[in-house]
Amino acid sequence: MAGKNDAFDELAAMDAARLSKELDDTYRQLFTLRLQVATRQLQNVKEINRTKRKIARIKTLQRQRELVTLGVSE
Repeated sequence: MAGKNDAFDELAAMDAARLSKELDDTYRQLFTLRLQVATRQLQNVKEINRTKRKIARIKTLQRQRELVTLGVSE
């Protein structure tokens, strides 16, 4: 379980610009993975779910930061 928190902590340590670039790169990776599935070149299909989760983590961090800047409390 510690691996999941480490991945999230690593993303949380990034600044907004780096996080945005990471999101773009991850979307490109997801596109490539989907292409590989379509052409039957992908060996490990679990990579697609891992990539989707990474996108969700990045978007969650971006939204949290947006809410903090707006001053919205939970």
